[in-house]
Amino acid sequence: MNDYKMTPGELRATWGLGTVFSLRMLGMFMVLPVLTTYGMALQGASEALIGIAIGIYGLAQAIFQIPFGLLSDRIGRKPLIVGGLAVFVAGSVIAALSHSIWGIILGRALQGSGAIAAAVMALLSDLTREQNRTKAMAFIGVSFGITFAIAMVLGPIVTHSLGLNALFWMIAALATLGILLTIWVVPNSTNHVLNRESGMVKGSFSKVLAEPRLLKLNFGIMCLHILLMSTFVALPGQLADAGFPAVEHWKVYLATMVIAFAAVVPFIIYAEVKRRMKQVFLFCVGLIVVAEIVLWGAGQHFWELVIGVQLFFLAFNLMEALLPSLISKESPAGYKGTAMGVYSTSQFLGVALGGSLGGWIDGTFDGQNRFPCRGRTGDGMAGGGKYYERAALCKQPARGNSSGYRC
Repeated sequence: MNDYKMTPGELRATWGLGTVFSLRMLGMFMVLPVLTTYGMALQGASEALIGIAIGIYGLAQAIFQIPFGLLSDRIGRKPLIVGGLAVFVAGSVIAALSHSIWGIILGRALQGSGAIAAAVMALLSDLTREQNRTKAMAFIGVSFGITFAIAMVLGPIVTHSLGLNALFWMIAALATLGILLTIWVVPNSTNHVLNRESGMVKGSFSKVLAEPRLLKLNFGIMCLHILLMSTFVALPGQLADAGFPAVEHWKVYLATMVIAFAAVVPFIIYAEVKRRMKQVFLFCVGLIVVAEIVLWGAGQHFWELVIGVQLFFLAFNLMEALLPSLISKESPAGYKGTAMGVYSTSQFLGVALGGSLGGWIDGTFDGQNRFPCRGRTGDGMAGGGKYYERAALCKQPARGNSSGYRC
């Protein structure tokens, strides 16, 4: 029997949870390209309040990821996923019914409060064997990027055709579908170690935060999402400056994501089967820095921008695949939900910081000098340097060690 071949149960869990995660993230991303424009027609809207409406989602996610991770350790993964999606639906309905910016802010805050990412990844870890976990996590990670590309296409189309309220109704419907998939398609876990002892919540939190290897990985995912959000705040303007109309931008995102999706699979197999996690990790770090340098030097040259975006998405998707698997492997037994909660909090802190940093630099420089060492991606390259510094300190494991590397 091929131990590296995924069983039907593992495939069902991977596709089921991947779809639930994608539906959830689609609802998050579809709002991003339209809220700054269509949102200004709302009662009481201003640029500052629109910014709050965008950022409050990530802030709420960061606040509630750890509590949801702790609860998933104690009461189980699926109840938390269903409950979080129900909260997300409620927030979407409030936003859909609202005609003022304050209603949108309230709805977005409630959407972000349904933080299920940690529980989804922890349940996927429970339902897959260790030798197949990276492949399963890769599906979740790559779906993040693909969902981003799809949302960039669907969000403007739906909003232009039906209006902003209809977009939020669509988001509520997608989250409801996610609830049904969680209940009827996603398998139940038989391997989950529940933390039910008195005082275990505080103990599990401190235990995870005290683990230095986990802290380094969490810092890595935060830097990665700072880069993602800050880069893609700048990129639409850069593409427009290159003479590529905004209505065509989705073609760049979709094409580069499809190529990246196909390209990362051999690297994932190589990292897991050949036990070269450290080498692939370092390759990703270097590729991110190269991508930002290419974007920096591209100016108004369209194809150089496309090459930079392609390199960035390849590195991003690989990192998104590797980091959750490494978090799962490094987590103490019975603490995966908590570890995934801290991980997801770091992820959404990166989203919030990256979006804010990107917007602040664009405003400060009045749309000019969008890429590194003219502000933003210089910070991104510094983040990449920190990645490399920390990864270089990691040691390749002994042959019998299950982890990809030790930091």
